Amino acid sequence: MSQKKLSFQSKFVDKNCKAKDLFRWKKVNALIQDAKGQIFFEMKNIKAPVGWSQTAVDIAASKYFRQKKIGSGFYENSIEALIERLGKGFQSAVKQSGLFGSLTAEKSFVEELKYILYSQKGAFNSPVWFNLGLHEAYGSSSSSQHFAWNKKKKKVEPIQDAYLRPQCSACFIQSIDDSLDSIFELVKNEAKLFKYGSGSGTNFSKLRSKYEELSTGGTSSGLLAFLEVLDKAAGAIKSGGVTRRAAKMVCLDLDHPEVLEFINWKAHEEKKAVVLRQAGYSDTLEGEISKTLSGQNANHSVRIPDRFMRQLGKNKVWSLKSRVNSRVLKKISVDELWQQICEAAWACADPGLQFDDTINRSHTCARTDRIYASNPCSEFMFLDDTACNLASLNLVSFLDENLNFKTDEFLHTARTLFIAQECLVDFSSYPTEKIALQSHAYRPLGLGYANLGSFLMKKGIPYDSEEGRSWAGYMTALMTGAAYSASAEMASVVGPFLGYKSNRNSMKAVMLQHQKAVKSIGFKYLPEGARQSVESVWHNVLTQGNQFGYRHAQATVIAPTGTIGLVMDCETTGIEPEFSLVKTKKLIGGGQIQMVNQSMASILKRLNYDSVEIEKILQSILIGENLKTAGVRAEHLAIWACAQGEYALTPEAHLKMMAAVQPFISGAISKTVNLPSTATVEEISRTYQEAWRLGLKAVAVYRDGSKFVQPLTVTKSSAAAKTPACTKCGYPTVLESGCYRCLNCGTTTACAS
Repeated sequence: MSQKKLSFQSKFVDKNCKAKDLFRWKKVNALIQDAKGQIFFEMKNIKAPVGWSQTAVDIAASKYFRQKKIGSGFYENSIEALIERLGKGFQSAVKQSGLFGSLTAEKSFVEELKYILYSQKGAFNSPVWFNLGLHEAYGSSSSSQHFAWNKKKKKVEPIQDAYLRPQCSACFIQSIDDSLDSIFELVKNEAKLFKYGSGSGTNFSKLRSKYEELSTGGTSSGLLAFLEVLDKAAGAIKSGGVTRRAAKMVCLDLDHPEVLEFINWKAHEEKKAVVLRQAGYSDTLEGEISKTLSGQNANHSVRIPDRFMRQLGKNKVWSLKSRVNSRVLKKISVDELWQQICEAAWACADPGLQFDDTINRSHTCARTDRIYASNPCSEFMFLDDTACNLASLNLVSFLDENLNFKTDEFLHTARTLFIAQECLVDFSSYPTEKIALQSHAYRPLGLGYANLGSFLMKKGIPYDSEEGRSWAGYMTALMTGAAYSASAEMASVVGPFLGYKSNRNSMKAVMLQHQKAVKSIGFKYLPEGARQSVESVWHNVLTQGNQFGYRHAQATVIAPTGTIGLVMDCETTGIEPEFSLVKTKKLIGGGQIQMVNQSMASILKRLNYDSVEIEKILQSILIGENLKTAGVRAEHLAIWACAQGEYALTPEAHLKMMAAVQPFISGAISKTVNLPSTATVEEISRTYQEAWRLGLKAVAVYRDGSKFVQPLTVTKSSAAAKTPACTKCGYPTVLESGCYRCLNCGTTTACAS
């Protein structure tokens, strides 16, 4: 192996400087109250960078500041202490990686990384904030058997302290076999993941159905019987201890004998909920109804092959097959099965769809095995028993004062975060020996971004436009190119991932797919030099990859960025558009105020509205008037289209944006296609079919008001939005990327990022 070391040039922090010294600081009191005004988190005199909002400080303090022991106070009482603690953890991880040639280079890299966190240009998934650096900074320990790579012995070994080698990945895919031992082993391993803040997904198609016999005689309890056991176990555990509910995905192949029962499981439970609500039981997320129903602690998806989609509308028959010997047990009309999928999604938003052949056509390690499942929010799709560490870039932070995109800074930040993610792979621990070994061997990572909707709105570009989609495709191609270029660089230093040799052909084929897709970007809508920038990046990816291979089997995903998006002061999550023009801003010392999107005034000014017109528009929107009567000109209405409201984006707009980004993403996109309450089953059917035609790997829909946990909170300005109350503080939540997100306290339901 070559003795060369990774080159790294700091862009933000000069030699012998400290990142924290480059920021101005303030003292802030954090106060989070529930909907009844009761205080459930308070901390005074928190030291924070001047640029951080009240919300960002509140969320970071309440979610990520670590306690000494329960009830005995905090180690951390400042953003500085939090990020410096992460820095200490990264220092250990970077040293262990062997990428850099000296301690000086390692320290320089970590300071650059801390600058990115302080400046809110990027952030790692929540398990990093929860767990990293606790041992190095405070000597903390947590008794739990995990597994980690021993670099000296070149093998995976058990460890008994979960903070000595922390669990840093948010996303896990776990396998299961058709045996009681395997089923209850999965219960244990999921519990371990949820405890330390991560989420897990599994394809349960190997489990035999209730229509099949056991080898010992008798009939199997069936798939749903065991899914109920896992569901209840997940419901009993708060992810990260006290931070949120467990994040879980259940996938099922479309030919499983119990697929109809699975498809209708949640919809059937919704009918129970109606009866219980009428009887007076509580219908909140943590209320009596939710605890009574089954299947409520996971997202559900069915895996659909191309051959099924091609048979729609042709009066064909679909076979449901035995898990034991593949014998056909049942036959059903293709169109009837599809109708039941769409009716269930209309009723309760589940199941989502995962397009199996599309996913596996972009599989970098096809020689090893197929991809069967995803993580809870469907962005990480890879081999069973693997884990993925996520990090996200804040796109808005790469706009200068004139709203020009800072390409060089974006590429540098993407590369820095990706190198840091690599350092965490072998430094981290995992719940099973197999996941630790697979993660070491394939090293899948998930670099992504947040704030796309806000980025486009600030530039005055409609989300539903060729220009908007061109910007999204361009930035995504740059990001993935930067990641794989860095991956090839790292392969030149420490070698490619262990599974690379046998998967060289499929890896190269996927890289060529990404490079070829660059031609589809609408460069006529982009700044001069954009084509040259992205083509140069991808030329380097292929050239370096052909020479050195790649260190990582996967590089990028688009995650929900729920909690970390709030910490980065992102107005929108992941790839999502703006949710609503009317925002809630937290005030210093407690309380909230309703205000119009802060970028609207500056955009209107650039569009030549005078100050009187701008003030009238803002005030009119605040009291609930529509954009036309408020005074926005017809040619500018599209700029302000949001996920909800009178000018809500169409389902096609959501799908087209996903299709513009998907060709440049290693994994997939966590995204909710929002539909109005008046949407029909036929509209859901069209949305699902269009997603397949556009080449998306996965899609989930949400018809407004379709969940039982949605008491009406109708106001004129909210355009009749209906959202469940936060399980922590009772405030209304926002549904984005398959997660309910509370903008008051940061609690998310179902996300692990």
